[in-house]
Amino acid sequence: MNRPDLTGRTALVTGSATGIGRGLVETIAECGADVAVHYHTSADAAGETAETARDRHGVDATVVRGDVTEPDAVDGVFETVEKELGPVDLLVNNVGDFVPTHWEEIDWKTWNRVLDTNFNATYLCSKRALGPMREAEYGRIVNVGYASAEKGLVSPTNFPYFVAKAGVLMFTRMLAADTQQAGITVNAVSPYVVETSDAFPEDLPRDRPAAIEDVIEPVLFFLGGPAYISGQNVAVDGGWLPETV
Repeated sequence: MNRPDLTGRTALVTGSATGIGRGLVETIAECGADVAVHYHTSADAAGETAETARDRHGVDATVVRGDVTEPDAVDGVFETVEKELGPVDLLVNNVGDFVPTHWEEIDWKTWNRVLDTNFNATYLCSKRALGPMREAEYGRIVNVGYASAEKGLVSPTNFPYFVAKAGVLMFTRMLAADTQQAGITVNAVSPYVVETSDAFPEDLPRDRPAAIEDVIEPVLFFLGGPAYISGQNVAVDGGWLPETV
């Protein structure tokens, strides 16, 4: 796939110290954008990710800490990025907790943490990014969903995650419609099982989980793609046709 030229852009990827987020940061930096590596607890890993982006790709990179479920912390994250790199042009809402536990066994704090990190963090970061994006008449937002969320499939295990990801896709469509005159696109990329996942089903599409690269490619398309494509969701599921989850 031809990689987009993101030179001159500033990207913020939430939850990007490790895993898919780290892969996204490194690839976005390879495409020429300055990058902000966001983390909440993984300080050392975040520093290594930013250093890799600077050393390998010659872009500016910064590390920013914050709990993106808290409005004041989100303001602080964006203020730091704006001060050190400039306004955020490219936002990937990647952060989100996953708890593969039966819903009755999930305690109240964890239940809300799953909802907050997956849905409310997406809302808060997108809302904070919109002001500068509207002013610049340019912005790209990509939200990370889940492959069965559009189908409304749920399971007693990890139920709040399914609820939150369904909300993320609804929010994506709403925000795309609300920003259609602003030069902003809002899309979603929804993996099924990725090589960094916490749990793996016995039967996987194509006999393997998605590689991080499989998830990165559609994200890059949306970040560097046409201004007319908005409100869309790409399921990265290897052709999975679920009846249950």
